[in-house]
Amino acid sequence: MLVQRFSAYSEWRAHLSDILTQFASWLSDNELSDAQTDRRLAQLLENLREDRLHVAFVAEFSRGKSELINAIFFADYGHRILPSTAGRTTMCPTELMFDRQRPPAIELLPIETRASTKSISDYKRCPDEWISLPLPVDSAEAMQETLHHVSDTTRVDPAAAERLGFTVANGDSTAFQVESDGTVEIPCWRHAIINFPHPLLEQGLVILDTPGLNAIGTEPELTLSLLPNAHAVLFILAADTGVTQSDLTVWREHIGASSGRKKGRIVVLNKIDTLWDELRSRTQIDGEINKQIDNCAWTLALPSKQIFPVSAQKALLAKINGDRDLLARSRLTELERALSRELIPAKQEIVRDNTQSEFIDCCQRTHSLLESRLAGLREQASELAELRGKNRGVVEYMMGKVRQEKEEFETGLQHYYAVRSVFSRLTNNLFTHLGLDSLRLLTTTTRDAMTNATFSHTLSGAMNEFFVVARGNLRDSKTKVGEIVTMMEAIYKKFAVEHGLKLGTPSGFSLARYEKELDRIDRWCGRHINTLFQLLTHEKSQVTQRFFEEIAVQVRKVFERANRDTESWLKSIMAPLEIQIREHQIQLQRRLESIKRIHQATDTLEERIDELVHVEHRLVHQMNTLDDIARRGRAILQQAASEEDARDAA
Repeated sequence: MLVQRFSAYSEWRAHLSDILTQFASWLSDNELSDAQTDRRLAQLLENLREDRLHVAFVAEFSRGKSELINAIFFADYGHRILPSTAGRTTMCPTELMFDRQRPPAIELLPIETRASTKSISDYKRCPDEWISLPLPVDSAEAMQETLHHVSDTTRVDPAAAERLGFTVANGDSTAFQVESDGTVEIPCWRHAIINFPHPLLEQGLVILDTPGLNAIGTEPELTLSLLPNAHAVLFILAADTGVTQSDLTVWREHIGASSGRKKGRIVVLNKIDTLWDELRSRTQIDGEINKQIDNCAWTLALPSKQIFPVSAQKALLAKINGDRDLLARSRLTELERALSRELIPAKQEIVRDNTQSEFIDCCQRTHSLLESRLAGLREQASELAELRGKNRGVVEYMMGKVRQEKEEFETGLQHYYAVRSVFSRLTNNLFTHLGLDSLRLLTTTTRDAMTNATFSHTLSGAMNEFFVVARGNLRDSKTKVGEIVTMMEAIYKKFAVEHGLKLGTPSGFSLARYEKELDRIDRWCGRHINTLFQLLTHEKSQVTQRFFEEIAVQVRKVFERANRDTESWLKSIMAPLEIQIREHQIQLQRRLESIKRIHQATDTLEERIDELVHVEHRLVHQMNTLDDIARRGRAILQQAASEEDARDAA
């Protein structure tokens, strides 16, 4: 059912792309497009093409995580795609996806890259830094052998392990251990990307397979970006052990309430087949499973309905052999149903919300433009109709009247130019706070303060001050956004009342999402870097380096997104006024030219009126076509997954 629901979602997305493409082509064919509308529609289409559904699987070692991925997504292949054996199998974060522009392969980023200041995102733009191995998709055995590279390890001395970010300890500890030969076993790869032509991956699914606690903690981008931005996170526990101390650490630090988000977080109680005992009844076994569910729910502070007991190994076996009874007993179907009901509709809602406002605004803007043209044309036709049977003096009077109206409008344009000047000033003030120059200055000031700090509390204070100033910049930016909106509302109203322009209401803009993201990064910093333990056990230079390599980089990405979205909004809020003013000027000029031509007897009055009637019919037809495009677009956008829900219920 997950496969069917995802296929339905992909089909819905394709229909949405089709209507946007039709709209863009229609605008171009009818000479109704402008640079701003073209850019917005192109961006919507690009977003739909690049749309991805990210599902992350997180667990400590030996919880059956890879086997669960195989059971849910790859059972149709009749074998295990991901390596799944006892012990550690996934040693580095692994993304399963499909890019048609690249051949099937596994790309591996060497662990040594952790010594640089570049993030995984940075390295994704540097293909030469990765080791690429072809993926022989026609041979199950060869493909499995190639994929086993995600389990590769290497041995280094403790100092090298520490430099690469691995916590090394002697004795019984969850940290990486020093072996008898004085070396430490660490992952060979920092990150892996498997480009695999699976039907779901081809449709935009991205699966993130993560290693256990030790490796999770050594890759900040995983916990700062990849996991928080996943649309769903499946946290896998073992049914026979429940929530262990290391499980609880992973949950509290990287997944649970501290992340500020519970929606899309699902706990899987795997390996329930270890509780199957032929000496006990099904009722007794179910009772023990329910007891484990209640214990996990209490420990993790989650509703029990978000915890799903399964046997991934038995489910995979059942799917391969077509054993319905075993599949039912594995309970995997219940987990798949939960994923299909929660994950995909939630993702569809995000895409719908992001597309709907842009699409409808472009339709309304075009409709307003056509209304303006139609109103101007009808006014022009009415003026010419009044000239039937009138003498030359009346024609001269009408010409003077239109010329006066044109002059009054051009006088009114002086106010528009003044508004443009104020708009530019307010925009500059906005980017004084929001712009990257301000952030660069803050980063430099913070680095100097941390470098010169002599006490732990001074070092901690510098990090806290970084977030205080960053939040203040967003807060000041929010004030400037409000000033721009207020001014544009006034000018929209003025030109609508005085000159009859069809402007509607200027669109608003919110910086709240960036404030929330900044708060999340601050919380992460407070748990992993700006702690008394970290400040007392690490050199000042190490703490400073971590802060700027891990925290400041993520904050910069937040401000880059805020700048990009703000610039787009500023263009969109000014574009309707510019288009309507230009269109009104054209209509006034056409009215004046028509009367001049009648006055000079270069055109007959009736011929000109007939011409305007023809143009009017074309405009009405364009408006009807636009309304039809908008109606079909709204129907697609509002299409719900009710049919799939009914099918699931059945």
